[in-house]
Amino acid sequence: MSKSSHLWFMLKKHKALYLLMLPGILYYIIFKYVPMYGIIIAFQDFSVGRGIMDSKFVGLKHFIEFFYVTPDSWKLIRNTVMLNVYDLIFHFPAPIVLAILFHELRNKFFKGFVQSISYMPHFLSTVVIAGILVTFLSPTTGVANHFLVKIFGMDPIMFLGIPEWFRTIYVGSEIWQKVGWGTILYLAAIAGIDPTLYEAAKMDGANRFQQMRHITLIGMLPVMIILFVLNLGHFMETGFQKILLLYNSMNYETSDVINTFVYRRGILDADFSFATAVGLFQSVIGLVLVVTANRIVRKYSETSLW
Repeated sequence: MSKSSHLWFMLKKHKALYLLMLPGILYYIIFKYVPMYGIIIAFQDFSVGRGIMDSKFVGLKHFIEFFYVTPDSWKLIRNTVMLNVYDLIFHFPAPIVLAILFHELRNKFFKGFVQSISYMPHFLSTVVIAGILVTFLSPTTGVANHFLVKIFGMDPIMFLGIPEWFRTIYVGSEIWQKVGWGTILYLAAIAGIDPTLYEAAKMDGANRFQQMRHITLIGMLPVMIILFVLNLGHFMETGFQKILLLYNSMNYETSDVINTFVYRRGILDADFSFATAVGLFQSVIGLVLVVTANRIVRKYSETSLW
């Protein structure tokens, strides 16, 4: 059977599954691949009146402007990298730890209740999350400062006005909002572990911690690797909406990132070519990190994206 015949045979045999995939495929084609045509304007002085085809070609002008002319370019890169490093160090392991703790719970009712509570922040909009943070961290009426003043006798702290606090607040809120929802894939991986492995470990005298270390963690490892590689693809991106809602002139030093800068230059100042060039730079870095990480994990393990 030729390759084309085999392909048509598989399409007819599994047509129901391919129909289920169709909406997702169309979404990525329409909203992810077709807009790539617009990348051209990163190398032009784009004019809305002239359009993409008639705008002047300027080569790497906007990339050079970002790296060598824009005064805060390296500060923006540093802030973006630091937020994502903090996110990888503290946020990425959090769902793994929580999934293991859920797995170790023996009371099914309590386990279901705690899981439901942990999922709830995921369904709150970013605007609501930012509003909660601003309210709780207010120097005059915030719960956090009320606690510090009444219990410890400390002076109120203007958390969102101190640059050094911003990364902690951002990453902490990301963990609180997403940690519960992030456990779903890890719990599915744990559910796929053969129960006889735990029984064999018990017979060999392994305690619960040893079972967790040598069976549960190892069973979760493929999912951990895949999610880690995928997260690297967004390394130069950050939660734009939350940062936009939380940053201000007092914490700009650590809160202003590439995405907020692109928003100001691209949307507010209508400098579409420059904003596209900076966005393309972010995407290229993400692509390089994903390809590199995938090659490394493919070399040292049996799990990889491709």
